Amino acid sequence: MSLQQLRQQGHIWQFKQAAKEGETPHPVHATGFAALDQVIGGWPVQQVTEIQCLPGIGELRLLLPYLTRQQLIQQERWVVFLNCPARLNAVFFVQNGIRLERVLEINGSDNEALWAAEQCLKSGCCQSILLWHNHLQIAQFKRLQLAAAQGQTELFLYRNAVAKQQHLPVSLSLALTGSPNGVVIRVQKKRGGWAGQQLQVDWSEQWPQLCQLQPVLPFSALAG
Repeated sequence: MSLQQLRQQGHIWQFKQAAKEGETPHPVHATGFAALDQVIGGWPVQQVTEIQCLPGIGELRLLLPYLTRQQLIQQERWVVFLNCPARLNAVFFVQNGIRLERVLEINGSDNEALWAAEQCLKSGCCQSILLWHNHLQIAQFKRLQLAAAQGQTELFLYRNAVAKQQHLPVSLSLALTGSPNGVVIRVQKKRGGWAGQQLQVDWSEQWPQLCQLQPVLPFSALAG
């Protein structure tokens, strides 16, 4: 079979092929970090985004600009935290513009968390779901992805970067490591783009006092 035949049958993807053929790009939300938007475009809309990292290095702070902006747009919808590895800090949220009356924290077993995530996604009452889960199977992922599309909600799946993980068909997968002034992000997978890109997101613009007083982000920062 020729290269042209393989391309016509969809077995080969060509860089910038979508743009050349006039295909509609996948919608995204701005992350709130210009450097990150340049690399990934933004957070995929109504999709599952995977974030692999050790807990407490700033993975929650990375979503704060997006969560705050979405709360202003979707004021009656909920932000749900499922099985967060540390207790959420109300003062931290208030200081960063998160409305506590629309924040829901749920803890339970892995199966209970998956059930709750699916129900929250399908309900249409939530703007974003943040789920910590290290053992998600592909069949379970597909149920969550369908629920996200049904409820028009974004799901952010946090997984331990050290644990042996099954590769999931997510739209976007990022690996995070800590740095003195923020986090280093490596793109592991990006629909319609290249993996392997790496950048550092600097906290100094949004939180200059954090960089001046605290060179390394402690575990407690996950909760505030």
